[in-house]
Amino acid sequence: MKLLFIFMDGVGLGRNDPQVNPFVRAQLPNLDGLLDGNKLVANGREPGPAYGRTAIHTRRASLLALDACLGVEGTPQSASGQATLLTGKNVPQTLGYHDGPKPNPIIMGILQQETLFSHMQVNGHRAILLNAFPPRYFKSIESGHRLPGAIAMAAKYAGMHLSTADDLQRGEAISADFTAQGWREQLGLQDAPLLSPLQAGVRLANLSNGTKLAFFEYWLSDVAGHQREMQPACELLETFDAVLGSLLNGWDDEAGLILLTSDHGNLEDLSTRRHTRNDVPLLLIGSLPNRERFIEELERSRGSRAKLDLTDVTPAILKLP
Repeated sequence: MKLLFIFMDGVGLGRNDPQVNPFVRAQLPNLDGLLDGNKLVANGREPGPAYGRTAIHTRRASLLALDACLGVEGTPQSASGQATLLTGKNVPQTLGYHDGPKPNPIIMGILQQETLFSHMQVNGHRAILLNAFPPRYFKSIESGHRLPGAIAMAAKYAGMHLSTADDLQRGEAISADFTAQGWREQLGLQDAPLLSPLQAGVRLANLSNGTKLAFFEYWLSDVAGHQREMQPACELLETFDAVLGSLLNGWDDEAGLILLTSDHGNLEDLSTRRHTRNDVPLLLIGSLPNRERFIEELERSRGSRAKLDLTDVTPAILKLP
């Protein structure tokens, strides 16, 4: 079974309040349609088994909630949350605190051990990081002026290829904003090939073919949360929704799963620039048998804990046939 892992940085399950939550204010026909008209918000139900918790199950999708706090005080952060998602280990608990945005030496050491990416590589499964990185990204890394984020770092440690502008030109990768408009407007790369949201969704589906794991990191959602501007946040989500709709049109639900999740809350509450302690969504898209199989593995990983959390994602992925 193939898996397309869409990582949306800084997205929690917030209140059903259009004054602070762009997931409520924005027009998201594809996402809302997947959930039978429900919004991507917390529903306030008490913890319990997956099918009785903050859960929605529709013809094509299941929405669950994951605890991102992991029993550690303070506000969840990107590096420790992403490292937890990629390893199945409670990294904040190991540290004694949440840490980010970039990996510290302890997190770097954890990412050098077994991760979702390295497991795929060692076991001969094809795994790709779909993001293209611009030339100045590589220059800043090589000069020591910048550290990769946890996801790119884990991919690099696993020996995976980090896609370049040439890969983007060949249609073998996708820019972080889907369209590459930002490459032209903000990076001055006027030869970057532009995609419409429709074309970006098609590319996501096509590049996932022939892989066991295709991973896309969407970090602009966290940036929008920190900026606290409702209209740009809604526009960002509406572009994402258009890409999602196109992706869904080209996705074979029987052949695999689309998994969307996050590392911590932020964008769902524009009343603050800070991250939140909200649960994060785990959205599964695919056939009911595939979703049920994945949820069973999540529950097996959860064990006696009251709630599913970030540590349960990778163990469940690694059990996929």
